[in-house]
Amino acid sequence: MNELVFKTAGKGFPLVLVHGYLAGADIWQEQLEFFKDHFKVIVPNLPGFADSAQVKAPNSIIDIANLLLSELTDRGVDKFHLMGHSMGGMIVQAMAAIAPDRIDHLICYGTGPVGVLPDRFETIEQSRDRLNNDGLEKTVKRIAATWFLHREDAEGYDQCVELGLQANMQAALASLTAWENWDGREELKNIRAKTLIIWGESDRSYNQSQPEALWHGIENSCLVVVSNCAHNVHMEKPIFFNAIVKDFLPTQSN
Repeated sequence: MNELVFKTAGKGFPLVLVHGYLAGADIWQEQLEFFKDHFKVIVPNLPGFADSAQVKAPNSIIDIANLLLSELTDRGVDKFHLMGHSMGGMIVQAMAAIAPDRIDHLICYGTGPVGVLPDRFETIEQSRDRLNNDGLEKTVKRIAATWFLHREDAEGYDQCVELGLQANMQAALASLTAWENWDGREELKNIRAKTLIIWGESDRSYNQSQPEALWHGIENSCLVVVSNCAHNVHMEKPIFFNAIVKDFLPTQSN
């Protein structure tokens, strides 16, 4: 297997950012620019997506989590802060449960502890059927619109489409299977890191029960609900989002 492609910037204690479905490292561009003055920011492109499109994607959240942990070890990154968005939020939950001693502070953003999402804008099976029938381009444009309060008119919509079109079809389908087979609720008790949960109140992917399940399931956690935002709070309100995260994260390991 080819290695994943990472973006890095800054210096200091490591902060790892994990993107979600049909995205890539560049979806974190504003966060990378902001946080590089405070941390060594490390941003992987997940297998099958964006600059890692040549890498075959596992069809298991646990396998992706283990892959990222192994790649970080290979890069000499032992202990780090960790933030994941959407599917990336599922992955970071798994990473924090598998390797609790390596995660200093954890941020679960726009995500929940189960892969079969209640009240998602469409079921996983519908997404799979539409991906197979409509193709990647139509699927990317349709799904990216759901991530924003103002849909296609949102400022970050075109960037999300551009990133999504770099995915390969194998990864797009494998990720849906990974969601179907993942339920992290029993593992929440094994997450020991101090945890921040961020959720946009108009999120069309994860309803309110999902961040609340994380909040109740992770012992040392707090929940921030952001008004007038949907799934991509970090793009809709980047200044506010960055301030919340910066306030939460110490610049050194505890």
